[in-house]
Amino acid sequence: MKLARNIFSVMMGVVILAGNVYAHGPTPQRVDEQLVLSADIDDVWQVVADFSSIGDWHPQVTVVEMTDDTTRVISIEGQQGTITESLDESDAERRYISFRLLREDITVIPVSFYSIAIQLEAVDAGTEVTWRGRFYRGDTGNFPPENLSDAAAVEAMTAYARNGLEGLQQSLAK
Repeated sequence: MKLARNIFSVMMGVVILAGNVYAHGPTPQRVDEQLVLSADIDDVWQVVADFSSIGDWHPQVTVVEMTDDTTRVISIEGQQGTITESLDESDAERRYISFRLLREDITVIPVSFYSIAIQLEAVDAGTEVTWRGRFYRGDTGNFPPENLSDAAAVEAMTAYARNGLEGLQQSLAK
């Protein structure tokens, strides 16, 4: 009986390991960036909460077209296509806004999906802005090309977050 249990345990371990070896598809990736701005939280919130204004402060965003109150089509500097984002939540009391990729263009940003949340918090030096992104690489198959891999997605989304935070800082310093 003990031998049968041991054999069963070993076999289950092999099945679990084999399942992991043959698992496929992308894993969720993330970017978490923060920057403390020497600006009042209400001033920062006024800029961030305006879903249509990202082109005014994000240096990579060159054109913003609002198709309705909660959907925007944006062009990214140096890219031919556009991406469409949808506002999920905007909470003035919590100073929190979140949006997601509604229509992708992997030639613009090499991701197949993302959600972004921007949270503001008052700190002694001004306002801490946290940009959190969750996303999947551009090619969701088992063997993505290098330009659509997890690494490419992380690099692009990290640059998008950092550039956005730095652009926000610059726009508020004016």
